Amino acid sequence: MSTELQELLDSNKTWAAETESRQPGFFTRLLKQQSPQYLWIGCADSRVPANELVNLLPGELFVHRNVANVVVHSDLNCLSVMQFAVDSLKVKHIIVVGHSNCGGVKAALLDARTGLVDNWLRHVQDVRNHHAEWLDSLAPEQRVNALCELNVLEQARNACQTTVVQDAWARGQEIVVHGWVYGLHNGLLEDLRITVAAPEQLSQAFQRALSSVKQRYQAARLSSTT
Repeated sequence: MSTELQELLDSNKTWAAETESRQPGFFTRLLKQQSPQYLWIGCADSRVPANELVNLLPGELFVHRNVANVVVHSDLNCLSVMQFAVDSLKVKHIIVVGHSNCGGVKAALLDARTGLVDNWLRHVQDVRNHHAEWLDSLAPEQRVNALCELNVLEQARNACQTTVVQDAWARGQEIVVHGWVYGLHNGLLEDLRITVAAPEQLSQAFQRALSSVKQRYQAARLSSTT
């Protein structure tokens, strides 16, 4: 075994021992139940460790990650995670989380060809194309992060429109969908103000959040030119 892998195994032993020392019986309790209240749908980027960002322990956050935090109706992996989280674990919150300077979003924005993932990033390019006129109005250095935030809003809307969430709402189950973005530059999560607890709220919540994002970027652009 390579030295690098042995270091990971050694670190795991240290972590397990320290965790059990701080909280005796932690792993025994964890074995018996999994009852998270949150489903985190985030980017696969290694710089965005879900549990650590919100300071939650194992068992407190159910997580699905993929390149550029995409939620599409043809992705059975994501939908299966959502259904298990909603139907079996009874999570109350689904949080779609993007992050600043996302490599996948940047590739989609610039039409960069990187391989098989180009096909996956077509979903983000659809977001780009839909908002192309507004994105082109921004300074070049603003566009990647602006598209990161637009992508979160669009994917949160997609989550609301899945059969999993729609069926849960139809039977009266409490599910709230949110959209957040994580700043790699400061370690902070920002609520993008799309919060949807019922199907009739979706259109207004999306438009309100979209308007807020656009106003913030326009204000930043104006302030940089004065």
